[in-house]
Amino acid sequence: MPNIKIFSGSSHPDLGQKISDRLGLELGKVVTKKFSNQETCVEIGESVRGEDVYIVQSGCGEINDNLMELLIMINACKIASASRVTAVIPCFPYARQDKKDKSRAPISAKLVANMLSVSGADHIITMDLHASQIQGFFDIPVDNLYAEPAVLKWIKENINEWKNCTVVSPDAGGAKRVTSIADRLNVDFALIHKERKKANEVDRMVLVGDVKDRVAILVDDMADTCGTICHAADKLVSAGATKVYAILTHGIFSGPAITRINNACFEAVVVTNTIPQEDKMKHCSKIQVIDISMILAEAIRRTHNGESVSYLFSHVPL
Repeated sequence: MPNIKIFSGSSHPDLGQKISDRLGLELGKVVTKKFSNQETCVEIGESVRGEDVYIVQSGCGEINDNLMELLIMINACKIASASRVTAVIPCFPYARQDKKDKSRAPISAKLVANMLSVSGADHIITMDLHASQIQGFFDIPVDNLYAEPAVLKWIKENINEWKNCTVVSPDAGGAKRVTSIADRLNVDFALIHKERKKANEVDRMVLVGDVKDRVAILVDDMADTCGTICHAADKLVSAGATKVYAILTHGIFSGPAITRINNACFEAVVVTNTIPQEDKMKHCSKIQVIDISMILAEAIRRTHNGESVSYLFSHVPL
């Protein structure tokens, strides 16, 4: 493809390489480093004048450093006369801070949106936003892709009893995501109502739906400390589920997450590679990874060619 350049930040170079390989392109040359005072410095190693530039940087690892690196890379390309700069952010940072849920609370996802726009981004490509309203925080186009086609493919290929399963949302907020998957599999769905006393700590869970003598598939957009999905798995087993799987788009797995997964009753915990999982997989044999580089690569190709992105990933399975 002519007049296109793809650069990868330091948060997830493996994903950037996979995307460029699928497009038959070479990753652009970029050097990122830090000064002794920890300021981030970025040097774009080739001309981007008049080019359609895509910068791949996920919101993971050292999130604040990686976000700053992305902003600097966008600005560096913009002032070097790139015709368009698209930020490809598989896991959007600060997505859980999307509303003012108590007095004097920040809406940090909106702040990140403003920062991306001010830095010079013309377009955002992301995946499975924690809250769809984040798209409305931007005054530039946002394509929110869905891992659903890849999830459906994995379920059909790896769970023999998938026709006798119940797809379960671990909270009410994920009900729309779960019902969409259940409808496309033509199976039942359930949800778990949870009550929290404070952030990252679930107090009580109530199952709404039937999982007795069925395979239960927990589906969520992300898991951080994994307290919710591990409590949910115990609830499903006590309700009569024969097996429990968890399928997550963004596997953050911070703090005690890996220990909790190892001690939980999951057959497998399946995540996409929006976040690097190599280190986590070394410590947990239950973690399996779905490669979503083909979805991001196709979105980049269609964007570059001026074709529709949203219809493709909302309606057409892989």
